Amino acid sequence: MTTLTLKIPPLLLVLIFATLMWLCQLALPLTLYDRNIAQPLMVLFVLIGGTIILTGAFAFKQAQTTVNPTKPETTTALVTNGIYQYTRNPMYLGMLCCLLGWGFYLANPMTILLILGFIFYINHFQIKPEEQMLTQLFHQEFIDYCASVRRWL
Repeated sequence: MTTLTLKIPPLLLVLIFATLMWLCQLALPLTLYDRNIAQPLMVLFVLIGGTIILTGAFAFKQAQTTVNPTKPETTTALVTNGIYQYTRNPMYLGMLCCLLGWGFYLANPMTILLILGFIFYINHFQIKPEEQMLTQLFHQEFIDYCASVRRWL
């Protein structure tokens, strides 16, 4: 494990990457298409992303387990129903959708690199350590769940 593992709360990470995307647009003002097209796409993706995030968080609350992504060792239940039947990480998927919406609004092709950076970071420093901890906590039940449900979609 590295020093970045489970250290930066994912919501803060989304804000950091969104800011970097905006700064990228300021530094390299490349616009692929008209913002009149971009704005509805942004709204759509942010609404979809927000709904996915809330659905995942609600399922955790219903199961009375932690939603704190920096402390996966405090997990008390393996949630596999609801949206978790389709994705193991709906909250991160929702965050990705929100960043995609922001990227559509900025209409800058360079923001794609930052979105890919977000995916890499979340996979490496958040999801993989969470999965290791959940394997230790739930053993074969979590391994079977991973075999039947994809990490993202």
